Amino acid sequence: MKLLTYLLALTGTYFALGEPAVVIPLDKQYVPVQRDGKIVSYKTAYFGRIFVGAPEPQNFTVVFDTGSGHFFLPSMGCESESCRRHKRYDFLASGSAKPIDHTGQEVTADVGERDQVAISFGTGEVSGDFVEEIFCLTKHTGGFKDVPLDCTKVRVIAATQMTEEPFNSFEFDGVIGLGLASLAVDPAFSVFEQLAKSSKFLPQFGYFLSDRDDVPSEVSFGGHDERRLASDLQWSPVHKPELGFWQVKVLSVTVGGQKLPLCEDGCAAIADTGTSLLGAPRQAAQQLHRLLARKAPEASSDLDCRDFEGPDIVFELEGGVTLVIGAREYSRAAPMQVLRAGLPTQVVCRASLLPVDKSPALGSKAFILGEPMLRKYYTVYDWQRKQVGFALSKQPQPEENPATHRVYGAPQDPFSPSAVHV
Repeated sequence: MKLLTYLLALTGTYFALGEPAVVIPLDKQYVPVQRDGKIVSYKTAYFGRIFVGAPEPQNFTVVFDTGSGHFFLPSMGCESESCRRHKRYDFLASGSAKPIDHTGQEVTADVGERDQVAISFGTGEVSGDFVEEIFCLTKHTGGFKDVPLDCTKVRVIAATQMTEEPFNSFEFDGVIGLGLASLAVDPAFSVFEQLAKSSKFLPQFGYFLSDRDDVPSEVSFGGHDERRLASDLQWSPVHKPELGFWQVKVLSVTVGGQKLPLCEDGCAAIADTGTSLLGAPRQAAQQLHRLLARKAPEASSDLDCRDFEGPDIVFELEGGVTLVIGAREYSRAAPMQVLRAGLPTQVVCRASLLPVDKSPALGSKAFILGEPMLRKYYTVYDWQRKQVGFALSKQPQPEENPATHRVYGAPQDPFSPSAVHV
């Protein structure tokens, strides 16, 4: 990818010229969700290529996840199928790798008992050894005296175990956690915290989700991409940054003009690039499903509910930011047929929501702004000022942005209706 040209000031620092330093196109994968042997929906994952090690870097595909804090890769020391089906990090092939303990102190690679850590990712878990490595956003070969702008030393979790669920289902190799540094066991494990330490690297990254498969989604580092903005950026401060999440304070939530009582005294919402759905507090999920469900006038087997009108969900955030999530974003594509004995079949369009359970960190009133929000809004994560920027996304046409990505498992017929008997 094209690197940004910088102006070198007399102070020795660089200033961006309105473009990010690095833009990484993202591959996309559809993963079917099945019930009773039938596909009822799809999860999606977006991942791009990064480079680890020197002088000859190893490349891997990773999810750039704002909802987690660590960087992990499957290692050659992991022999399970969930590791072997992916590209594995080879410690012995890297001239820059250094085995370390949990404090960052170097240890001998063949030491009998290595410090290990176990971390959760979605429905799965990863455990592994600690390694200090050179990480780069773009490919740099050969030795280098000065670390390039888009490279940094970082502590990596070299996985020796990865659970079958969900890693057997996914094409990506690993995950880079882009949550705030406090979400990691130590800031030295936070990739962006280490990149941001350079005075030449603008401490900001942006995330763009394409609404079509023939145009790649993108993540940008060292600034945001003005080409992807259809409106001005509006900023909301991070709420409780010590928790490590890109969490904003929600002042109110309305559905079709009706206020959600749960948020009358405030809620929270997390901008999470690693979540496929819109997450809602479990105690409000049933009410939201009821408010967002709508009857279709005709029983049509090819109805796409994302194109069928429904009430808007409106989030009022701290800082004067308003986010509007419409039926296009929150709906399941496939309708549900309600079969009633002796009565005409009723077709219903429903929302696709992820119930969010109460937790010590998030409390009981947390929304997760996953893919439905990210498809409509370009988001910018300001590491230094601890704020999240939102702007309507400007979706390019395929001819404006030639495909540089792959799509895995695209559904052939995503709109087959499910049926329920009442």
